[in-house]
Amino acid sequence: MCGIIGIVGKEPVADRLIDGLRRMEYRGYDSAGICTLDDGKLIRRRAEGKLANLVAEQSRSPATGSVGIAHTRWATHGAPTTNNAHPHATGEVAIVHNGIIENFRPLRSGLVERGRKFESETDSEVIAHLVSEQVESGASPEEAVKAVLPQLRGAFALAMAFRAFPDMLVGARLGSPLVVGFGEGETYLGSDALALAPLTQQIAYLEEGDWVVITRDGATIYDKDNNKVDREVQTSGASAAAIEKGNYRHYMQKEIFEQPTVVAQTLSSYLRPVEQQVALPQIDFDITAIERVTIVACGTSYYAGMVAKYWFEQFARVPVDIDFASEFRYREPVLQDGGLALFISQSGETADTLAALRHCKENGQVISAVVNVPTSSMAREADLLLPTHAGPEIGVASTKAFACQLAVLAALAAHFAVRKGRISREEEAEIVRHLLEAPACLNAALDHDEEIASMAHLVAPARDVLYLGRGQDFPLALEGALKLKEISYIHAEGYASGEMKHGPIALIDEDVPVIVLAPSGPLFEKTVSNMQEVAARGGKVVLISDAQGIAEAGEDCIATIEMPRVHPLIAPLVYAVPVQLLAYHVACIKGTDVDQPRNLAKSVTVE
Repeated sequence: MCGIIGIVGKEPVADRLIDGLRRMEYRGYDSAGICTLDDGKLIRRRAEGKLANLVAEQSRSPATGSVGIAHTRWATHGAPTTNNAHPHATGEVAIVHNGIIENFRPLRSGLVERGRKFESETDSEVIAHLVSEQVESGASPEEAVKAVLPQLRGAFALAMAFRAFPDMLVGARLGSPLVVGFGEGETYLGSDALALAPLTQQIAYLEEGDWVVITRDGATIYDKDNNKVDREVQTSGASAAAIEKGNYRHYMQKEIFEQPTVVAQTLSSYLRPVEQQVALPQIDFDITAIERVTIVACGTSYYAGMVAKYWFEQFARVPVDIDFASEFRYREPVLQDGGLALFISQSGETADTLAALRHCKENGQVISAVVNVPTSSMAREADLLLPTHAGPEIGVASTKAFACQLAVLAALAAHFAVRKGRISREEEAEIVRHLLEAPACLNAALDHDEEIASMAHLVAPARDVLYLGRGQDFPLALEGALKLKEISYIHAEGYASGEMKHGPIALIDEDVPVIVLAPSGPLFEKTVSNMQEVAARGGKVVLISDAQGIAEAGEDCIATIEMPRVHPLIAPLVYAVPVQLLAYHVACIKGTDVDQPRNLAKSVTVE
């Protein structure tokens, strides 16, 4: 979602603020702005659209000063216009806000009744006016923040600048992440460690309800009850180099090709190759007592959870429920005492998933989190943290994070099976061997990039595309359709192959490409039968299979994509590659913004 950076510096900050926003472009945005403090003034520069527009505005009329805040906005309340862009300001206060203020309407009505004038349609502007009222009546910034924060319902990360206090900024968080960075004679605020990577490696994560005053000398942190607290200062490890594209055309392309490396890195934390055993982090609960698993996630992470359901039930014989995080709490789920609630999130900050985690915690579930950010809110609140090691994922459409999630979930399911006595020592060793083969198989899948690029023109003109798969390939069909929708803007749907004849087959004609995921194996013949039903009705079939499958069923297809023949356990990791590459090359043909597709944000930190 929105990106925040603030600097209390020794030198002019405008260029560094904009650089910080550039490092957060991957979060998704549709307008941007900065506000600096100089000579007793709040100096704002804002623009809708891409950062280039803000840079042009700054070039025409530079914002000067060594203290400032900046923001990339992903629109919630109000269209992505300059007036709605952050920072929002009064004569005394400027603020940037990531999150959503749920009670902004009554707050705004009260402010209007008291004579305050608004220039935007946003929920965020009420914060600027509430704080400004306090300051204008004689309150210090600290007193103003203490008075205003309890009035806000919803989620927020905030950075605030005060005209009459030019050597400080105030930050606050509730439900949205915010970090403090420490430099030499400078202090920083940022939405994440990447935003601050070139400025400092020394950071502290604010905890839920914290607020902070930063000056050039450091930071004073208060908890939700306004008590001074210390938060651990740690080395972030975030690297500015990690968010460079290198020789790749897009971040998404780079991240697809990084998958063999990052999956190998991830598996090295969960497997003991010599002993041929699965090895998880220290667990403080009895796995053998877990009788039910509840998986909760959103988007691509949800599809990783769908694959994991097959694994848990097949190997460990543990029943699994799976829910979209956005729906989970609202159906009042029945949670079995002592069950395991497993949450999957790239960022570890997804608002719906985090709210579901807290609901499960309140209802006596053991909490496990599969996340790519080990310092995130979900990671800190989990009983069992299972980090993926994908590194920063900049492209909005998730690729390498998905592959690493699958790797972790496969290891977790195997560990459950071992601990519950469902598989033998020999079967565990076989699972480990196949998982260790995954990076090489991913490399083999990537070798087919050029042939996928050469056939993408067959899909690019379509208005509708269907993806079919059975068993573990069904979630991959859903994921393939999601990727195509996200970055090419083509309507696509994923279906379980056998469900086609129960309605969707009515959509089939010569203008609807059908992507079939069908590795050879026990389900192959049934999937091919469904594929032939499509072909008989004029559908254009693209078959993704191994050499054996293509030899048996590829004759009537408009195109085939050959994958290496792999064990069914790792097939979901391998078959993710062609659906990612197909979506990528179709999007390139259509000329869309691959890394920052319209209307999408990398991390959804509001419900």
